[in-house]
Amino acid sequence: MPDAPPIKRKKRYGRTLLESLAAPSLSLLILVVWQVAVPAAGLSSFVLPTPWEIVGRIGGDYRLLLANAAVTVSEMLAGFAIAAVAGIVTGLGIFYSRLFERAFYPLLVALNTIPKVVLAPLLVLYLGYGFAPKCFLAFVLAYFPIVIATVVGLQSLDKGMVSLVRSMGASETQVFFKVRLPAALPNLFGGFKVGISLSIIGAVIGEYVAAEHGLGYVQLQASSQFDTTLSFAAVVVIGVIGVVLFLALDMLERRAVFQRDAAK
Repeated sequence: MPDAPPIKRKKRYGRTLLESLAAPSLSLLILVVWQVAVPAAGLSSFVLPTPWEIVGRIGGDYRLLLANAAVTVSEMLAGFAIAAVAGIVTGLGIFYSRLFERAFYPLLVALNTIPKVVLAPLLVLYLGYGFAPKCFLAFVLAYFPIVIATVVGLQSLDKGMVSLVRSMGASETQVFFKVRLPAALPNLFGGFKVGISLSIIGAVIGEYVAAEHGLGYVQLQASSQFDTTLSFAAVVVIGVIGVVLFLALDMLERRAVFQRDAAK
């Protein structure tokens, strides 16, 4: 195919550049407005610190924040890893077994409707104040979306494609690894992205209830000491962790999944 005309290439490059700069530009605009509006409104740092004050606090207390961030990340990654394995296995069970779906699916939905905050005090009672309750909360929050994504992804494959592959002599194992799994990967990674965000929430909730380390514990202690700037600093670090892990999954998805043009 001949190369695109120079004018079209320039338009395509300009559009790509504009799309890549959209998020940083909007974020920068929000930060500038925040930085200017707080002093203009006469608000003290106790009520609402400026972005510059928050960045300065992160730089000043980076050792404290980094050490506690490592604890939170370990809790949420452990919970997410367990949720990923258990969620995929459960999704496979629901897809391949009608009996398992009828027996387990209602319990799964009922579990998901329970606010996870109410489980935290019970987890402290049964699992103590250590690593386990935070890991469990991260697992519980990430588990349901991964199960649903697995089931929806497996069900999205056209039956005609499966029949065609089977007519060529493929076994069920070959059908799964060659056809079903590749077709389900986009949905599965969508569930992973939702699950990784929810696992952070679960770990932080657990730290609010019972912890001696972690970013949730830092924020709770800062709030009890009326240190609003440190509390915001902990929130910013939590947000940065979530964005980094989401982007890491997005990069992995781009390598593992065949990219199709979105219908727009």
